[in-house]
Amino acid sequence: MAKKSKPSADDDDWALWQKIAGETEPLPGKKVEKAPPKLTEASGAKYQNPKPDKRPAPPPASVASAPSRLPELRAGEFAGLDKRTAQRLKRGQLAIEGRLDLHHKTQAEAHQALDRFINESVLTGRRTVIVITGKGLKPTGEVGVLRTMVPRWLKQTPLRENIVAFCEAAPKDGGSGALYLRLKKFG
Repeated sequence: MAKKSKPSADDDDWALWQKIAGETEPLPGKKVEKAPPKLTEASGAKYQNPKPDKRPAPPPASVASAPSRLPELRAGEFAGLDKRTAQRLKRGQLAIEGRLDLHHKTQAEAHQALDRFINESVLTGRRTVIVITGKGLKPTGEVGVLRTMVPRWLKQTPLRENIVAFCEAAPKDGGSGALYLRLKKFG
């Protein structure tokens, strides 16, 4: 006669699952598993899932510990915002909680000022800010350096990690010479 063993944590988990599954209705066309998965000793695992897992294997530890890749940030694309907030940002209808004017700054000064401004804005809880680059239109038709560089800087680490979306400002706030930024919540 086999000795009765103590129930394991897996047995407790299965009992809890059965209780929960018994209280729910399956989706149309789906079945709820009623019996525990088959035991296999050869696999080294206590239970074997009767259906093979179709999910990809987890990444190796070295990849898993790397910082998560954020989706590419493009001016005027609002993947990180709900539709209503995106429309209000684009139309200039969100309250501007901070303003940075980069007129008359060199590239190096502007980049440092932008870094400082965004970090300070996130830490103080500002969500919508405006960065004024100026239009920088030259007689040759070229666009100003800051108007070109600021969107590039916003897409690069570490600034990218704090920005949900950005777009050209409404004409009342500077149009193509300014950018609205929607920042992440701190904490």
